[in-house]
Parts: sequence; C-alpha cells; structure tokens
Amino acid sequence: MSASPHGQMPAVIVVMGVASSGKTSLGERLAERLGWPFRDADSFHPPENVAKMSSGTPLNDEDRKPWLAAIAAWIDELRATGKNGIVTCSALKRAYRRVIIGDRPDVALVYLKGSRELIGERMAARQHHFMPPALLDSQFAALEEPGADEHPLVVSVELAKDAIVDETLAALTR
Repeated sequence: MSASPHGQMPAVIVVMGVASSGKTSLGERLAERLGWPFRDADSFHPPENVAKMSSGTPLNDEDRKPWLAAIAAWIDELRATGKNGIVTCSALKRAYRRVIIGDRPDVALVYLKGSRELIGERMAARQHHFMPPALLDSQFAALEEPGADEHPLVVSVELAKDAIVDETLAALTR
C-alpha cells in the first residue's frame, strides 16, 4: 500500500466494496479513531437514484454521474482546505474510482473484499436499508476489483470489525 508518501496518513480515505461488505461500519470506526469527518456515499445520491434502487432497479452509469461528481467535489473540498475525511462508496468500477480518486495521490483506497456467500448473509440480516438483497448479484457482476496500479489496501471482510480497523490503520501509516 503506497497511499501516501513517507508513512503519512492520506488526506482522504475512500472505503469501497459491494453492498453489505462493511463499508459504513469501517468508515464510522475509522472516523471515530482518527477524529475525521465521515460521509457515506449513499448521502450523495439524488432522490431519483434512491427511488430507483428502492424499487429494485439497479442504477446505470448515467444515473451515477451526478452521484460520483458530488463525492469527488466533497473530496476536493477537504483537500483544498487542508482537512481530512473518510467516505464510503461502492466504487465498483474502475471508471467510478477514476472520478472520485483519479490522480489524487493523497487519497487512499481501501477495498473490503469478501465472498458472495458471506456478504449475502450479512445483507439478508440488514434492516431498514434501501438496497434489497436481490441487487447483490448485480453488485458482484459489476465489480471490477481494483488493480495494483490503483494501490488499494485490500482487507478481508472475514476479520472481526475491530481487527479490520486495526489492520487498515496500520497499513495506511506504513
């Protein structure tokens, strides 16, 4: 992981993965430990996107454009003001990650990786979320795992939540 030069923490951490991989849990815990602001990418979706997903219809790339632009704008605002932050975003495709991370060397990518079976069990146990379990297959179908050139920190979702936080923080400061 070479998220930042000389072992310094990145300005912004982007936590990615399919729905129910633990992005929000990790993002909130990192924010608490670091004292940084946290935003879940779901909060950047326009109402039309939420309605579409709630009806069981996957978003297309056109639907995602304003969403990704809003996330990128928040990241750039933090960086421009010398602040830090954490944002969770499925960021399933390389093209999406190019928008929100692009050539920002001070933005780190953390990829929560897990099996369809384990994540499906977690999704089935969730309540009060607009993403129905039926859309998980579309998430895995769309997933383009980050390549080495994206310098991701890959973390297994099979670890305990506290272990995921500890591993992530240790790797980001290496």
